[in-house]
Amino acid sequence: MIEKLSFEKPVYVLAPLAGYTDLPFRSVVKKFGADLTVSEMLSSNALAHGSEKTFHMIEKSSIEDPYSVQIAGAEVDVVRRAVAILNEQPGIDIIDLNCGCPVPKVVGHGSGSSLLLNLPLMGEIIKTIKNTSNKQLTSVKIRLGFEKKNHIDIAKMVEDSGADFLAVHGRTRAGKFKAAVDYDAIAEIKNAISIPVIANGDIDSYEKAQWVLEHTGADGVMIGRGAVGAPWIFHQLRTGNKYIDNKLKHEIIMEHFDKMIEFYGNHGVPMFRKHTHTYSKGYRGASLLRNDINSIADPVEFRKILDDFFQTSEILF
Repeated sequence: MIEKLSFEKPVYVLAPLAGYTDLPFRSVVKKFGADLTVSEMLSSNALAHGSEKTFHMIEKSSIEDPYSVQIAGAEVDVVRRAVAILNEQPGIDIIDLNCGCPVPKVVGHGSGSSLLLNLPLMGEIIKTIKNTSNKQLTSVKIRLGFEKKNHIDIAKMVEDSGADFLAVHGRTRAGKFKAAVDYDAIAEIKNAISIPVIANGDIDSYEKAQWVLEHTGADGVMIGRGAVGAPWIFHQLRTGNKYIDNKLKHEIIMEHFDKMIEFYGNHGVPMFRKHTHTYSKGYRGASLLRNDINSIADPVEFRKILDDFFQTSEILF
Protein backbone atom coordinates (compact mmCIF):
# COMPACT_ATOMS: atom_id res chain seq x y z
CA MET A 1 0.00 0.00 0.00
CA ILE A 2 1.26 3.46 -0.83
CA GLU A 3 2.59 5.62 1.97
CA LYS A 4 0.00 8.33 1.26
CA LEU A 5 -2.75 6.06 2.57
CA SER A 6 -1.47 3.61 5.13
CA PHE A 7 -3.93 1.24 6.81
CA GLU A 8 -1.58 0.48 9.68
CA LYS A 9 -3.86 2.52 11.92
CA PRO A 10 -7.55 3.44 11.42
CA VAL A 11 -8.18 5.66 8.43
CA TYR A 12 -10.73 8.49 8.70
CA VAL A 13 -12.47 9.26 5.42
CA LEU A 14 -14.97 11.93 4.40
CA ALA A 15 -17.73 10.24 2.39
CA PRO A 16 -18.88 11.78 -0.89
CA LEU A 17 -22.17 13.58 -0.31
CA ALA A 18 -23.93 15.38 -3.15
CA GLY A 19 -24.36 19.09 -2.47
CA TYR A 20 -22.13 19.08 0.61
CA THR A 21 -18.67 17.61 0.07
CA ASP A 22 -17.47 20.24 -2.37
CA LEU A 23 -13.93 21.65 -2.36
CA PRO A 24 -14.50 24.17 0.48
CA PHE A 25 -15.99 21.57 2.84
CA ARG A 26 -13.40 18.92 1.93
CA SER A 27 -10.50 21.32 2.51
CA VAL A 28 -11.79 22.21 5.98
CA VAL A 29 -12.28 18.56 6.93
CA LYS A 30 -8.81 17.74 5.61
CA LYS A 31 -7.16 20.59 7.50
CA PHE A 32 -8.77 19.53 10.77
CA GLY A 33 -8.15 15.78 10.67
CA ALA A 34 -9.43 13.62 7.77
CA ASP A 35 -6.96 11.19 6.19
CA LEU A 36 -8.78 11.00 2.87
CA THR A 37 -11.29 13.18 1.05
CA VAL A 38 -13.46 12.02 -1.85
CA SER A 39 -15.07 14.16 -4.55
CA GLU A 40 -18.83 14.30 -4.96
CA MET A 41 -20.00 11.46 -7.19
CA LEU A 42 -19.33 12.19 -10.86
CA SER A 43 -21.16 10.70 -13.83
CA SER A 44 -18.89 8.76 -16.19
CA ASN A 45 -21.07 9.99 -19.03
CA ALA A 46 -20.57 13.61 -18.01
CA LEU A 47 -16.81 13.10 -17.76
CA ALA A 48 -16.63 11.30 -21.09
CA HIS A 49 -18.55 14.14 -22.74
CA GLY A 50 -16.31 16.83 -21.25
CA SER A 51 -18.89 18.51 -18.98
CA GLU A 52 -17.38 21.74 -17.60
CA LYS A 53 -19.49 21.52 -14.44
CA THR A 54 -18.06 18.07 -13.80
CA PHE A 55 -14.49 19.27 -14.27
CA HIS A 56 -15.19 22.04 -11.74
CA MET A 57 -16.27 19.34 -9.26
CA ILE A 58 -12.93 17.51 -9.70
CA GLU A 59 -10.93 20.55 -8.57
CA LYS A 60 -9.23 19.99 -5.25
CA SER A 61 -7.58 22.00 -2.52
CA SER A 62 -3.78 21.88 -2.40
CA ILE A 63 -3.96 20.19 1.01
CA GLU A 64 -6.17 17.32 -0.20
CA ASP A 65 -3.50 14.68 -0.36
CA PRO A 66 -4.34 11.90 -0.90
CA TYR A 67 -7.44 12.69 -2.95
CA SER A 68 -10.04 10.32 -4.41
CA VAL A 69 -12.47 10.95 -7.26
CA GLN A 70 -15.66 8.90 -7.22
CA ILE A 71 -17.34 7.95 -10.47
CA ALA A 72 -20.61 6.21 -11.30
CA GLY A 73 -21.18 4.31 -14.50
CA ALA A 74 -22.78 1.22 -16.02
CA GLU A 75 -21.10 0.94 -19.43
CA VAL A 76 -17.58 -0.40 -19.67
CA ASP A 77 -16.58 1.72 -22.67
CA VAL A 78 -17.92 4.94 -21.13
CA VAL A 79 -16.13 4.21 -17.85
CA ARG A 80 -12.91 3.54 -19.78
CA ARG A 81 -13.22 6.92 -21.52
CA ALA A 82 -13.97 8.67 -18.22
CA VAL A 83 -10.91 7.11 -16.56
CA ALA A 84 -8.73 8.10 -19.53
CA ILE A 85 -9.85 11.71 -18.98
CA LEU A 86 -9.11 11.48 -15.23
CA ASN A 87 -5.67 10.11 -16.12
CA GLU A 88 -4.87 13.55 -17.57
CA GLN A 89 -5.84 15.32 -14.34
CA PRO A 90 -2.99 15.74 -11.84
CA GLY A 91 -3.41 15.42 -8.10
CA ILE A 92 -5.81 12.46 -8.11
CA ASP A 93 -4.52 9.44 -6.20
CA ILE A 94 -7.55 7.14 -6.20
CA ILE A 95 -10.46 6.40 -8.52
CA ASP A 96 -13.46 5.08 -6.61
CA LEU A 97 -16.41 3.28 -8.23
CA ASN A 98 -19.81 3.97 -6.69
CA CYS A 99 -21.81 0.75 -6.35
CA GLY A 100 -23.99 2.01 -3.52
CA CYS A 101 -25.97 5.12 -4.48
CA PRO A 102 -29.70 4.34 -3.97
CA VAL A 103 -31.07 7.44 -5.75
CA PRO A 104 -33.65 6.39 -8.41
CA LYS A 105 -32.15 8.64 -11.10
CA VAL A 106 -28.75 6.92 -10.70
CA VAL A 107 -30.18 3.41 -10.31
CA GLY A 108 -32.41 3.97 -13.33
CA HIS A 109 -29.31 4.41 -15.49
CA GLY A 110 -27.93 1.10 -14.23
CA SER A 111 -25.30 2.86 -12.09
CA GLY A 112 -24.77 3.07 -8.33
CA SER A 113 -26.40 0.27 -6.35
CA SER A 114 -27.94 -1.08 -9.57
CA LEU A 115 -24.56 -2.75 -10.22
CA LEU A 116 -25.19 -4.96 -7.17
CA LEU A 117 -27.76 -6.77 -9.35
CA ASN A 118 -25.12 -7.64 -11.94
CA LEU A 119 -21.89 -8.68 -10.23
CA PRO A 120 -20.14 -9.83 -13.44
CA LEU A 121 -20.67 -6.36 -14.95
CA MET A 122 -19.57 -4.71 -11.70
CA GLY A 123 -16.41 -6.83 -11.76
CA GLU A 124 -15.74 -5.97 -15.38
CA ILE A 125 -16.07 -2.24 -14.65
CA ILE A 126 -13.70 -2.50 -11.66
CA LYS A 127 -11.14 -4.34 -13.81
CA THR A 128 -11.54 -1.68 -16.51
CA ILE A 129 -10.81 1.11 -14.01
CA LYS A 130 -7.85 -0.82 -12.58
CA ASN A 131 -6.36 -1.55 -16.02
CA THR A 132 -6.98 1.91 -17.51
CA SER A 133 -6.14 4.14 -14.55
CA ASN A 134 -2.69 5.65 -14.03
CA LYS A 135 -3.63 6.51 -10.44
CA GLN A 136 -2.13 4.72 -7.47
CA LEU A 137 -5.26 3.03 -6.13
CA THR A 138 -8.68 1.79 -7.21
CA SER A 139 -11.44 1.54 -4.61
CA VAL A 140 -15.13 0.64 -4.55
CA LYS A 141 -18.07 1.80 -2.41
CA ILE A 142 -20.83 -0.78 -1.95
CA ARG A 143 -23.99 -1.54 -0.03
CA LEU A 144 -24.86 -4.95 1.40
CA GLY A 145 -27.09 -5.89 -1.54
CA PHE A 146 -29.98 -4.51 -3.55
CA GLU A 147 -33.21 -5.92 -2.05
CA LYS A 148 -31.53 -8.59 0.06
CA LYS A 149 -28.06 -9.00 1.48
CA ASN A 150 -25.44 -10.81 -0.59
CA HIS A 151 -22.59 -8.83 0.89
CA ILE A 152 -19.96 -11.58 0.94
CA ASP A 153 -20.44 -12.34 -2.78
CA ILE A 154 -20.24 -8.62 -3.57
CA ALA A 155 -17.12 -8.06 -1.47
CA LYS A 156 -15.35 -11.09 -2.96
CA MET A 157 -16.15 -9.86 -6.48
CA VAL A 158 -14.67 -6.46 -5.58
CA GLU A 159 -11.49 -8.09 -4.24
CA ASP A 160 -11.17 -10.56 -7.13
CA SER A 161 -11.55 -7.73 -9.66
CA GLY A 162 -8.46 -5.99 -8.33
CA ALA A 163 -9.74 -3.22 -6.06
CA ASP A 164 -7.21 -2.07 -3.48
CA PHE A 165 -9.73 -1.33 -0.75
CA LEU A 166 -13.47 -1.26 -0.14
CA ALA A 167 -15.92 1.06 1.64
CA VAL A 168 -19.11 -0.59 2.89
CA HIS A 169 -22.36 1.25 3.63
CA GLY A 170 -24.08 -1.13 6.03
CA ARG A 171 -27.54 -1.13 4.41
CA THR A 172 -29.08 -2.67 1.31
CA ARG A 173 -30.33 -0.42 -1.47
CA ALA A 174 -33.88 -1.11 -0.23
CA GLY A 175 -32.79 0.24 3.17
CA LYS A 176 -32.01 3.67 1.63
CA PHE A 177 -30.83 5.88 4.54
CA LYS A 178 -33.46 4.89 7.12
CA ALA A 179 -33.03 1.18 7.89
CA ALA A 180 -30.82 0.13 10.79
CA VAL A 181 -27.17 -0.20 9.77
CA ASP A 182 -25.97 -3.82 9.89
CA TYR A 183 -22.51 -3.49 11.42
CA ASP A 184 -22.34 -7.29 11.87
CA ALA A 185 -22.45 -7.63 8.08
CA ILE A 186 -19.53 -5.19 7.75
CA ALA A 187 -17.59 -7.35 10.23
CA GLU A 188 -18.43 -10.44 8.13
CA ILE A 189 -17.03 -8.72 5.03
CA LYS A 190 -13.87 -7.80 6.93
CA ASN A 191 -13.40 -11.45 7.90
CA ALA A 192 -14.11 -12.74 4.38
CA ILE A 193 -11.62 -10.68 2.33
CA SER A 194 -8.01 -9.59 2.67
CA ILE A 195 -8.13 -6.04 1.25
CA PRO A 196 -8.79 -3.16 3.69
CA VAL A 197 -12.43 -2.46 4.58
CA ILE A 198 -13.81 0.94 5.59
CA ALA A 199 -17.09 1.02 7.53
CA ASN A 200 -19.80 3.55 6.62
CA GLY A 201 -23.32 4.33 7.78
CA ASP A 202 -24.79 6.39 10.65
CA ILE A 203 -21.42 7.24 12.19
CA ASP A 204 -22.45 10.50 13.79
CA SER A 205 -20.26 10.92 16.86
CA TYR A 206 -16.77 10.28 18.18
CA GLU A 207 -18.08 7.49 20.41
CA LYS A 208 -19.99 5.82 17.58
CA ALA A 209 -16.92 5.88 15.32
CA GLN A 210 -14.83 4.21 18.03
CA TRP A 211 -17.54 1.60 18.63
CA VAL A 212 -17.88 0.82 14.90
CA LEU A 213 -14.11 0.37 14.51
CA GLU A 214 -14.05 -2.02 17.45
CA HIS A 215 -17.22 -3.92 16.52
CA THR A 216 -16.47 -4.43 12.84
CA GLY A 217 -12.69 -4.73 12.97
CA ALA A 218 -12.68 -2.37 9.97
CA ASP A 219 -9.54 -0.58 8.81
CA GLY A 220 -11.23 2.81 8.99
CA VAL A 221 -14.50 4.70 9.06
CA MET A 222 -16.13 6.81 6.37
CA ILE A 223 -18.32 9.65 7.63
CA GLY A 224 -20.75 11.64 5.50
CA ARG A 225 -23.94 13.04 7.01
CA GLY A 226 -22.38 12.83 10.49
CA ALA A 227 -19.81 15.43 9.43
CA VAL A 228 -22.36 17.94 8.09
CA GLY A 229 -22.71 20.58 10.77
CA ALA A 230 -19.96 18.87 12.76
CA PRO A 231 -16.80 18.52 10.63
CA TRP A 232 -14.80 18.60 13.87
CA ILE A 233 -15.61 14.90 14.28
CA PHE A 234 -12.41 14.30 12.28
CA HIS A 235 -10.43 16.46 14.71
CA GLN A 236 -11.84 14.43 17.60
CA LEU A 237 -10.82 11.16 15.92
CA ARG A 238 -7.40 12.43 14.90
CA THR A 239 -6.56 13.70 18.40
CA GLY A 240 -8.36 10.94 20.28
CA ASN A 241 -10.11 13.61 22.33
CA LYS A 242 -13.90 13.83 22.44
CA TYR A 243 -13.87 17.39 23.80
CA ILE A 244 -14.08 20.20 21.24
CA ASP A 245 -13.43 23.74 22.34
CA ASN A 246 -16.02 26.29 21.17
CA LYS A 247 -13.19 28.48 19.86
CA LEU A 248 -12.10 25.66 17.56
CA LYS A 249 -15.69 25.16 16.36
CA HIS A 250 -15.88 28.88 15.63
CA GLU A 251 -12.55 28.75 13.74
CA ILE A 252 -13.69 25.78 11.61
CA ILE A 253 -17.04 27.42 10.75
CA MET A 254 -15.40 30.68 9.70
CA GLU A 255 -12.75 28.86 7.67
CA HIS A 256 -15.54 26.98 5.87
CA PHE A 257 -17.36 30.22 5.05
CA ASP A 258 -14.19 31.89 3.79
CA LYS A 259 -13.40 28.91 1.55
CA MET A 260 -16.94 29.03 0.12
CA ILE A 261 -16.53 32.69 -0.88
CA GLU A 262 -13.06 32.01 -2.24
CA PHE A 263 -14.34 29.15 -4.43
CA TYR A 264 -17.83 30.35 -5.45
CA GLY A 265 -17.53 34.14 -5.13
CA ASN A 266 -20.68 35.93 -3.90
CA HIS A 267 -22.77 32.88 -4.80
CA GLY A 268 -21.15 31.21 -1.79
CA VAL A 269 -23.38 33.34 0.47
CA PRO A 270 -26.74 31.72 -0.39
CA MET A 271 -25.00 28.35 -0.63
CA PHE A 272 -23.74 28.71 2.96
CA ARG A 273 -27.25 29.21 4.40
CA LYS A 274 -27.87 25.46 4.65
CA HIS A 275 -24.53 25.06 6.45
CA THR A 276 -25.42 27.88 8.86
CA HIS A 277 -28.62 26.01 9.72
CA THR A 278 -26.73 22.84 10.62
CA TYR A 279 -23.87 24.62 12.42
CA SER A 280 -26.26 26.64 14.60
CA LYS A 281 -28.29 23.67 15.86
CA GLY A 282 -28.18 23.62 19.63
CA TYR A 283 -27.15 27.28 19.99
CA ARG A 284 -29.28 29.87 21.78
CA GLY A 285 -30.83 32.22 19.19
CA ALA A 286 -30.34 29.82 16.27
CA SER A 287 -33.78 30.45 14.74
CA LEU A 288 -33.21 34.21 14.91
CA LEU A 289 -29.85 33.79 13.16
CA ARG A 290 -31.48 31.73 10.40
CA ASN A 291 -34.08 34.42 9.82
CA ASP A 292 -31.43 37.16 9.77
CA ILE A 293 -29.21 35.52 7.16
CA ASN A 294 -31.99 34.58 4.73
CA SER A 295 -32.12 38.10 3.35
CA ILE A 296 -28.38 38.86 3.32
CA ALA A 297 -26.43 38.61 0.07
CA ASP A 298 -23.31 40.61 0.94
CA PRO A 299 -20.37 38.35 2.01
CA VAL A 300 -18.88 40.94 4.41
CA GLU A 301 -22.19 41.48 6.21
CA PHE A 302 -22.94 37.75 6.28
CA ARG A 303 -19.49 37.00 7.68
CA LYS A 304 -19.86 39.58 10.47
CA ILE A 305 -23.19 38.13 11.62
CA LEU A 306 -21.74 34.60 11.57
CA ASP A 307 -18.60 35.68 13.39
CA ASP A 308 -20.52 37.52 16.11
CA PHE A 309 -23.01 34.71 16.59
CA PHE A 310 -20.52 31.87 17.00
CA GLN A 311 -18.26 33.93 19.24
CA THR A 312 -20.97 35.00 21.65
CA SER A 313 -23.87 32.51 21.53
CA GLU A 314 -24.31 29.92 24.22
CA ILE A 315 -24.57 26.24 23.33
CA LEU A 316 -27.72 24.76 24.84
CA PHE A 317 -27.15 21.11 23.92
